[in-house]
Amino acid sequence: MTTRRAAQPNDKALDAFIAAKAEIDTMLERLTALSDDHFETHPDEINWGHVGTLKHYAGLLRQITDSAFKEGEHAA
Repeated sequence: MTTRRAAQPNDKALDAFIAAKAEIDTMLERLTALSDDHFETHPDEINWGHVGTLKHYAGLLRQITDSAFKEGEHAA
């Protein structure tokens, strides 16, 4: 006779956490590759539109890092 182990209350949460982390890791890898490729721009083609786009990206990432590290408006 085999005994089935009851699922722990956090098993589903752990699975969801690991899936969300994998999603973040994939996004970070893609962003790193895009950054390594200078966001698919050539130095001779850079204009203020490119600057604005990168500043927008930086602002969105700053929101994430401020939240994750409890900095900026998320500081205690």
